[in-house]
Amino acid sequence: MNLSPDQQNVLDTILLWFKEKKEEKQYITLGGYAGTGKTTLVAILRQELARIDKNLKVGFVSYTGKAARVLKTKLKDQKVVLSGDSVSTIHALIYSPILNEKEEIIGWQIKDEIECNLIIIDEASMVDETIWRHLLSYRIPIIVVGDHGQLPPIKGSFNLMQEPQLRLEEIHRQARQNPIIGLSIQAREHGLVRPGKYSPGVRKFSPEDYDTQEAMGEMLANFNTDTLILCGYNYTRRKLNKHIRSVLGFESPEPQSGDRVICLRNNHKKRIYNGMLGTVVRIKKKDAHWYESEISMDGEDKSYHGLISAEQFNNEQPMNFTEKRSQILKGDLFDFGYAITVHKAQGSQAKRVILFEERFKQMTDETYKRWLYTAVTRAEEELYIFAG
Repeated sequence: MNLSPDQQNVLDTILLWFKEKKEEKQYITLGGYAGTGKTTLVAILRQELARIDKNLKVGFVSYTGKAARVLKTKLKDQKVVLSGDSVSTIHALIYSPILNEKEEIIGWQIKDEIECNLIIIDEASMVDETIWRHLLSYRIPIIVVGDHGQLPPIKGSFNLMQEPQLRLEEIHRQARQNPIIGLSIQAREHGLVRPGKYSPGVRKFSPEDYDTQEAMGEMLANFNTDTLILCGYNYTRRKLNKHIRSVLGFESPEPQSGDRVICLRNNHKKRIYNGMLGTVVRIKKKDAHWYESEISMDGEDKSYHGLISAEQFNNEQPMNFTEKRSQILKGDLFDFGYAITVHKAQGSQAKRVILFEERFKQMTDETYKRWLYTAVTRAEEELYIFAG
């Protein structure tokens, strides 16, 4: 396979690091825009590493189960998952369960040893400081891969992709023919997507289009788990969630079995993370403040079981950033997850994305470009944008 000049340069640099510099510098970071061939490069890199070290065992990891499964499919299609390699979530690689006397999982602890001698992280912008510190503790070389065009994490200053040591920025000709990649370039370079129909499944509606309201209503009414509805403001998010639940037949404002929900706070012991989506399996009121719940998290093998805050649903902001923080430590935070903000969608993708384009007054042009680029690149096959 022919590599572009920037791909070849990155490949040579990583191989040199692995052969000569990994002892002094434990990790190397690679940022790449959508369409620059990051996964292709990783596949070729694995083949080259096998030539250097036939006994090398690589742990390919992603932050969420869904992302890990996508990565596994891509790598297996290119036949580069070799004997001894693994593809999993970061947690499956470095954490083991803590069981109670009933053999129920009550938490997770970091493993003493892991079965690999090189870690390659995909979608690395999702990795928080705690997990990164645990990964480094194994003293194993790490290749960090992510998209440096996306928004930085919402809270805290930690961001693995803030200044990647290596960058892929040349969009491949084949990728440019993908209308979603084309719009991502518009978004990243100009902070703008012009109204128009770019393909049967990629369109930006103008408020003046005669069919805008009808199309919007149909799309929201046909919501399913392959759909990601994105917006900017929490006000819009709550309004959309209320509308979609009504259309789907949920009469109570309280969460019900079958409701889509989103996690709003990391809980490493229960393996749930900010931005993860799921579907309620069972839920019942424990008291005025808490629900006992079972939630099937997207892409994860095991369901979440635990207490979730009743007050968080339909709340304007996550309660862990309010004065009630101390009152909610015994449980977890979820809200309805039909529509979510673009910030919460980092690391998620869906076959169909419906975007309500909204710009905060305080956003700089650069931040808005990142916001719009992050939103557009959540779409795998279909993208519909409604102008704010």
